[in-house]
Amino acid sequence: MAMITATESPTVRLIDPDAELEFDPDEVYDGPSKSQQKRDVEALQALGEALVKLPDAQFKRIELPEDLRAAVADCRKITQHGALRRQRQYIGKLMRSIDPAPIQSQLDVFNGVSAAENAKLHQAEKWRDKLIADNEALTLFLNNFPDTDATHLRQLIRNARDEAARSRPPKAFREIFRVIREVMQKTD
Repeated sequence: MAMITATESPTVRLIDPDAELEFDPDEVYDGPSKSQQKRDVEALQALGEALVKLPDAQFKRIELPEDLRAAVADCRKITQHGALRRQRQYIGKLMRSIDPAPIQSQLDVFNGVSAAENAKLHQAEKWRDKLIADNEALTLFLNNFPDTDATHLRQLIRNARDEAARSRPPKAFREIFRVIREVMQKTD
């Protein structure tokens, strides 16, 4: 047996010298790894748990397939730990057969995470500030949103200005925002 010293390097011989050049990793790929599959399943289970934790009003409004809705409703009633765990796993299994993106987007809207929803809120805030600061802004707002009750909005603007002048709580200020948001949602 030959000894190799630190100064010598062993030579590696390839059986086929062109074999390394012909290797294409795309041809070998056979799907996501087992770890990635497990992360995907756990993400679906977490989405199912978020559905279980929704308040009743939001749960009634969210659009779900009937079997998933029934499973989530059952899970909301279960109190025993083992049964609760099994039901959550069952919800995760049901989630694998549907597209989770629409459900996630509805949850994002409920949680205020949606970029579009945030943009609408910022636009409503800008309208409110313009309406309180400038009398001509009301005309612009009514031109953009003709379904608005102009008399009610004008009264709210007057009350908000009065509240600011007298350092009172901003009740009308908040009410203007609510009215603007509702009008903007009707036009969407």
